[in-house]
Amino acid sequence: MEIKIIPIRGIPIPIKPGDDIAKMICEATDEQGTPLQDGDVLVISHKIISKSRGLIHKLSDIKPSKEAMELSKSLNKPPELVELILRETNRIVRLRNGIIICETKHGFVCANAGIDISNVDGGLSAVTLPPNPDEEAFRIRESIKKMKGVDVAVIISDTHGRPFRRGQVNVAIGVAGIKPLRDRRGDNDLFGYTLKSTAIAIADEIASAAELVMGQANEGIPAVIVRGLEYQKCDESSIKDLIMTPQEDLFR
Repeated sequence: MEIKIIPIRGIPIPIKPGDDIAKMICEATDEQGTPLQDGDVLVISHKIISKSRGLIHKLSDIKPSKEAMELSKSLNKPPELVELILRETNRIVRLRNGIIICETKHGFVCANAGIDISNVDGGLSAVTLPPNPDEEAFRIRESIKKMKGVDVAVIISDTHGRPFRRGQVNVAIGVAGIKPLRDRRGDNDLFGYTLKSTAIAIADEIASAAELVMGQANEGIPAVIVRGLEYQKCDESSIKDLIMTPQEDLFR
């Protein structure tokens, strides 16, 4: 099996509210000579989706609460940014080293509720996560089907840190057309041993591989095609399959 990760260049930057991301991707892939094919996996940075949905918040327009004002002093963060983080948070898991580890309204546990000020407007505004990344992935997949007649899987990605390891990696926060978890329990290994606990977070692995091409700084590649990968198709997929319940979680 040969897998290719193809950068999608030519998507107009910056993205503006109301932009049609699916149409932009179709036009850009056609223009660069890599039209979408059945079985492709599209990995798309959540940031361009959030921007197209108008989820850009000017920090100067945000009125901090008393809680945000108090936290900002200990965290050395602007109180307006702290307020925005609190609004996107179900629960604060930990405060340390200027970082708020939160459980977002989606159920993700990540730094600063996934709110980002990089690649927005130089620090004056922040971008929040889409309220329903699965729905965004579904819409893009369906739009591409209508426009191009091809069946692709879609993964919406974001960058998360990891407990006990330095550095960040891309992970999936929304999926459509692909089963995000490949359960290998019951399969045999090379020596006939029956696997009892192996489950592969395939959507996260694809998102992480895509980030090698997408980058996190000034690369200007907010989406890629992953081509040649064998995966389990699923019309009712959900990122919830990857989220541990509190009962399963060993660290919270």
